[in-house]
Amino acid sequence: LCRCYVEDRSSKVAWLNRSGIIFAGEDKWSLDPRVELEKRNPLEYSLRIQKVDVYDEGSYTCSVQTQHHPRTSQVYLIVQVPPKISNISSDIIVNEGSNVTLVCMANGRPEPVITWRHLTPTGREFEGEEEYLEILGITREQSGKYECKAANEVASADVKQVRVTVNYPPTITESKSNEAATGRQALLRCEASAVPTPDFEWYRDDTRINSANGLEIKSTGSQSLLMVANVTEEHYGNYTCVATNKLGVTNASLYLYKRVLPTLPNPFPG
Repeated sequence: LCRCYVEDRSSKVAWLNRSGIIFAGEDKWSLDPRVELEKRNPLEYSLRIQKVDVYDEGSYTCSVQTQHHPRTSQVYLIVQVPPKISNISSDIIVNEGSNVTLVCMANGRPEPVITWRHLTPTGREFEGEEEYLEILGITREQSGKYECKAANEVASADVKQVRVTVNYPPTITESKSNEAATGRQALLRCEASAVPTPDFEWYRDDTRINSANGLEIKSTGSQSLLMVANVTEEHYGNYTCVATNKLGVTNASLYLYKRVLPTLPNPFPG
């Protein structure tokens, strides 16, 4: 709303902008349907613009011709626009050690400030204040969601996220040997950290083990179990767990030991 007042009702008034005359007295010269006069009392001659756009920004002049002297009143309209993220990187998958550039573009007036944040369960932050966030030699710890925030003082910040998945070769994180008595069940466990999720294989000496003849392999996510239903003498010994994905392979040795159950004394000797 651009306000203007006249000295008396006989004054001749007009509203103008850089494009020309908007109103001359009561006559509307502009074709813009958003523009109208507001006259809440006989001496008011204000200009109201509905649904203001950035193109409306500029100088508006109220020209008043009175019996005594002409005068003008100028108003400069500054249009503010809430921040809006217009373009952001898609979710990406990269190999560990790669260089990564994330892009976040935003519009608004005043120009929004861009802030990046790495969202991690531990609350660690990885921040920048640029449209481009560069990560050199990305590590597996730098995978996860990255949040872009565009902010200015006009309205609430606009926020969007990008997921970065970092592939890396398998590393055995746990390989637990075990012991079991003859005739009992036995379990060997192997865990590996890897992205993509690793595939597991089990070997006895150089022979690959399949789920058969009392042996069962159960692999879920980052863990693989080798289960022996009924341990015999031939099951004791060394085993190898192998974890593989498209970036590499690793292995670990495990041992199934024989447990000797204590012999109870004969309650009826002789």
